[in-house]
Amino acid sequence: MASASEEITPKMDNHSEKSAPHSASDVEKQSQAPAEELQRKLSSRHLQFVAIGGTVGTGVFIASGGSIATAGPVGALLAYVFVGTLVYSVMLSLAEMATYLPISGAFTQYAVRFVDPSLGFAMGWVYWLSWSITYALELVAAGLIVQWWNQDLSIGIFITIFWVPITLINFLPVDVFGEFEFWFALIKVVALVGFWIFAIIMNAGGVGPQGYIGFKYWKEPGAFAPYLAEGAVAKFVGFWAVLIQAGFAFQGTELCAIGAGESANPRKTMPQAIRRTFWSIFTLFVFTIFFIGILIPYDNENMTRGDTNAGSSPLVIAIQLAGVSALPDIFNAILLTVVLSAASSNVYSGSRILVGLAERNCAPAFFKRTTKRGVPFYATAATAAIGLLAYMNLSSNGSEVFNWLLNITAVAGFIAWSCVCICHLCFMRALKAQNIDRDTLPFKSWGGKYLAWYALIFCVIIIFTQGFTAFVPWSVRDFFIAYISLILFVILYVGHKSITRSKFVKATEADIFSGQFKEELSENWEESSASGWKKMFSKIF
Repeated sequence: MASASEEITPKMDNHSEKSAPHSASDVEKQSQAPAEELQRKLSSRHLQFVAIGGTVGTGVFIASGGSIATAGPVGALLAYVFVGTLVYSVMLSLAEMATYLPISGAFTQYAVRFVDPSLGFAMGWVYWLSWSITYALELVAAGLIVQWWNQDLSIGIFITIFWVPITLINFLPVDVFGEFEFWFALIKVVALVGFWIFAIIMNAGGVGPQGYIGFKYWKEPGAFAPYLAEGAVAKFVGFWAVLIQAGFAFQGTELCAIGAGESANPRKTMPQAIRRTFWSIFTLFVFTIFFIGILIPYDNENMTRGDTNAGSSPLVIAIQLAGVSALPDIFNAILLTVVLSAASSNVYSGSRILVGLAERNCAPAFFKRTTKRGVPFYATAATAAIGLLAYMNLSSNGSEVFNWLLNITAVAGFIAWSCVCICHLCFMRALKAQNIDRDTLPFKSWGGKYLAWYALIFCVIIIFTQGFTAFVPWSVRDFFIAYISLILFVILYVGHKSITRSKFVKATEADIFSGQFKEELSENWEESSASGWKKMFSKIF
């Protein structure tokens, strides 16, 4: 394990100078790169499960119950599917760029290189803050889960107990950390699949006093929950109100691209990891929401009262309804490992974003320093320190703190996805201006600019409309809860633009060369012997 006593040496920036992909100067610089830098030791399996570890957490295990209570079982299911299509579009855009330029910091660096340095600065800091706050959010959730067994114990005890080992785990070499995340994320997958099997048995009347359930809760109390009123419009509003919660659940799918700078073979592993990560997470979320919706009526009091502890987890509620006495405790223990795994991924992703910001002079240079084992010591410590905001939950209105943190991170996710789409559009424009055929890229998004525009337009609409309840009637408190991330983004962007006088990057001058993985330039993404249908299928899935 790396420690504070290890030698800390600066990480050389290999991506700041524009040059041809095969120039002699690049080869010379590469040969002089120090060993004390981020090391390429993550496999496709590691990247995929780090993303699953960071994504599958409180959003699906706890907050999904609130989604169904707000929009109804079908309304929530449609909301998750719709947000899933946006994430799919974002991931394809990200895959094209991250495979071509597998650099640390990923899309925060793309914004600086292809769009505007101020955009990269604002986007990077908001995204870093989002994952740092999510770490605090997961620590709060972990403490609340433990309180399931003993309400008299202070949540602050467990925040401290969990903060220490999770932070220390992130100082391990990245390949060891990757293995840790793989096994703990695998527990999440097995737990959810196990819940699906239990749900099928329970729905068929094999367990519990309800007998055969079928789709009776879609009829009574209904498939859609009217939001604040009655009628079709109120049902649509309920669906729309859940989009931000669905966004929070999906946030983290893009984490596999954050690890591009530490991928062992990015030309092969990045597209594979990104596609598999999306479909894995999409399947886990959609099936889980579906089964919850047929097992629990949306007006169940445990889901509607707004608690954020383990007792409000729809998975635990379903098990309790079945009358299985021991299973809630067992599943609650699994839920604890789920949250701790997510928290560990949060620290990893936040620290790598900070490294990317430092490499583009958007953060203090010492954040890009690493230990001899390739661990960004200062960036990891700074990210972990924000997790101490979890102690805010010790106040009397801890549930309100949880909702504040959730909304901040969810909106920040939509901002990041919007910026990814903008980066991809500018990346394609730069390729065309510099006479580079997209067909020569190691991975090409089949939807191109159309999917990028689709995701961008709807992400922006959701960002600006998700806080509609703050306007009628007007509430200053609710307004800031809904838009604090957007306000911070605008302040950072305008502030950086005013101080640095940065200009938008011209397509002909965009740096689309430095940072390529030279050793893999001769490799093709698909095997030449693969059949045509297999190649087409792999581009989509």
